Amino acid sequence: MALVYIGLGSNEGDSCRNIQNAWKKMAEAGFGVLLGLSAPYKSEPVGVDTENWFVNAVGVIETRLAPEALLVKMLAIEKELGRDRSKGVDRCIDLDMLYYDDLVLMTPQLVLPHPGIQDRLFVLLPLAELAPDHIHPVLGKSTSMMRKGLVSGKIVQKTTWD
Repeated sequence: MALVYIGLGSNEGDSCRNIQNAWKKMAEAGFGVLLGLSAPYKSEPVGVDTENWFVNAVGVIETRLAPEALLVKMLAIEKELGRDRSKGVDRCIDLDMLYYDDLVLMTPQLVLPHPGIQDRLFVLLPLAELAPDHIHPVLGKSTSMMRKGLVSGKIVQKTTWD
């Protein structure tokens, strides 16, 4: 079984509910064992031309699925929930594979670990709840080390699921 960390985000509609629905659908779709979901974090938009703030969380699962098969299932859930994959638009749901064990992979469809983890406070804060000591297989730094070393001008605040 592989240990996989998945970033979940939304900035359209009821973002917390969108993330919870995606997490539930992951269980229903046979992703494997869902081990935990971080608290949600509100953050200013990054890379999207919108006024709508995001809600982000990180989940951890154990799966027997290969990375590519897992990605196909993640994209299917995004589509089912109404994700428009056009660049720069609001997102009802965004699912990103952050880590798949310690696999380093670069294909046209999938890059692991997810590029930019170390630069995104909205990923590092929820990831630190679940895996503060996880070592980035390329950078050799723990989640906590990357979080402490990140100076961000963007606001990220822990929130609640309701």
